[in-house]
Amino acid sequence: MDTNTQPDAIELIRLTDPSQSISVRLRSTVPAHEDLGVRYYDAEAVVTSGFVSGTVYLGFDSEDLTDWGRLLDAIEEAGQDADPDEPFTADWPPSGRTAYLRLIADDPYVVEVHDGTSTQIVVSMPLDMDDEWIAASRQRLSAARVALVR
Repeated sequence: MDTNTQPDAIELIRLTDPSQSISVRLRSTVPAHEDLGVRYYDAEAVVTSGFVSGTVYLGFDSEDLTDWGRLLDAIEEAGQDADPDEPFTADWPPSGRTAYLRLIADDPYVVEVHDGTSTQIVVSMPLDMDDEWIAASRQRLSAARVALVR
């Protein structure tokens, strides 16, 4: 953990296979600011592999948490009706405001980390995730919601 990450920081997203991972860690459960009932949080996307490792700022708001839950539902639903020619693709949080993840539900999954608002660098990582990753992601989301309500 770097020195800018607060002791109460939690992991919201963890997408991993045996050799590499991408995660999103909240830097703190305290909102960076609040506007009209929407809370804004500071987080970081962390890429770890034998080839490339790095961290980039990723901000999101309380409504993006709901979007992450919907995205997990959509990926699960798309998996049942998978089209090998056009895999399901979605961004979280929505692109344009901060760095973001692009999930491509292919075999294997591909997760891209886009630093579109700053360096324009994109890191693309294929991940051979197990069948339980969506359930584990929902558990992390639920834990994050509980932590952020306190």
